[in-house]
Amino acid sequence: MNRSYTIGELAELSGVSVRTLRFYEEAELLAPERDAQNGYRRYGRADVDRLQEILLLRRLGVAVRDIAPLLSASDGERRALLAKHLDALRDERRRLDGLIITVERSLAELEGGPTMADREKFEGFKRRLVDENERRYGAEARDRFGDAAVEESNRRMLHMSEADYTAWQELDAEIRAALTAAVRVGKDPTGPEGAHICDLHRRWLGYTWPSYSAEAHRALAESYVADGRFTAYYDREVPGCAAWLRDAVLAHA
Repeated sequence: MNRSYTIGELAELSGVSVRTLRFYEEAELLAPERDAQNGYRRYGRADVDRLQEILLLRRLGVAVRDIAPLLSASDGERRALLAKHLDALRDERRRLDGLIITVERSLAELEGGPTMADREKFEGFKRRLVDENERRYGAEARDRFGDAAVEESNRRMLHMSEADYTAWQELDAEIRAALTAAVRVGKDPTGPEGAHICDLHRRWLGYTWPSYSAEAHRALAESYVADGRFTAYYDREVPGCAAWLRDAVLAHA
């Protein structure tokens, strides 16, 4: 008799969370049988094998929405995917080589060696910022906006001048200050103040977005409420700022 697993057992076996397994089921990547007596999920050998393929594709950087077609892809399509992944790995190696050089120079400076130029420090800072954004938000951003859009946004960040970066940060501070003030006094996000803050936010996006899309702007604003990490950022001074910004963008974008 073939072994079957509960959702908790499969989570422990595979090293992923129960929540992730449920998400894959909602995305129609997994379809476990249900126990006739209690309705609990039961995962058989075929489900375990399919999960292994899903996890492999996720490690290759494939978006969740693109996994289902690839599970039934031909050998030729899989070869093309692996070739693309190899290119990504080579890019990652070049990135790591650059970080190693930066760290080595920083260590040399701390040990009394040659001082790292301000320009080099700024380039290293931007790289760390991009890497941190990828770590925290990359998977969701790629699923929502696509790999090409995220890669172009990262490229624009890495090529941003120090003056543009300062202006970008100052604009972010202006948005948060205006947003906090509007929420504190009970301004209507669909009114003139909402239009003004929406325009500021549009300008802020322009520093990293290759082209503006009202639809993408609205989708991003929705995530400010749907994703607790964004909500915490905007609500850190006054609760309700994230929802107010979302409503302003939905009304004026």
